[in-house]
Amino acid sequence: MLFHWLSALAIFVLFPLGLWMTGLTYYDSWYKLAPDLHKSIGISLFGVLLVRVAWRFWDPTPAPVPGHKRWERNAAHAAHLVLYILIFAVMFSGYLISTADGRAISVFGLFDVPATITTIAKQEDVAGTLHFWLAITLIGTVVVHGAAALKHHYWDRDNTLIRMLGRR
Repeated sequence: MLFHWLSALAIFVLFPLGLWMTGLTYYDSWYKLAPDLHKSIGISLFGVLLVRVAWRFWDPTPAPVPGHKRWERNAAHAAHLVLYILIFAVMFSGYLISTADGRAISVFGLFDVPATITTIAKQEDVAGTLHFWLAITLIGTVVVHGAAALKHHYWDRDNTLIRMLGRR
C-alpha cells in the first residue's frame, strides 16, 4: 500500500511540475532547479517502483473482491499492467532526454545516474516528444483507474476503494 501511494504522490507532483517547467525562461529563478527536482523525483520513483515490483513477487496482490465480474478483474489486471508499463516508459524517456548530452543525472545532489545511452539520432527531441505523450497517456490512465475505484465505491458499493486506501 505504501508503494502505491508513494508512486501516486510522485506522479501527482511530477506531471504538473513537468508541464510548468517547460514554460520557464532562462532568467527564471526556477529554470535550473525545477528540472533538477523533476529528474530527482523521477529517479526516486524509479527506485520505488523497482522495490514495488520486487515486493509483488514476495507479497502477491490481494484476492479480488468477491462479486467482481470476470471482465472487471481482467480489466483491472490489464490497467495495472498498462500503468506499470507507462510509468517505466515515461521514466525511461525522461532519462533519455536528460542524458542525451552525455551528462549524468544528479539525484538531489546525493549520487549521479550515469548517461549510458547517448547515440540515438535526435535523442533529446524524440525522447522529449515520447515523454510528453506518454505522460499524457499515463495521466489519462490514472484518471480511469481512479474513476473505476470511485465506481466500485459509490455505484457497486463494494470495498475496492477502502482496500486501495489501506483500510481492509
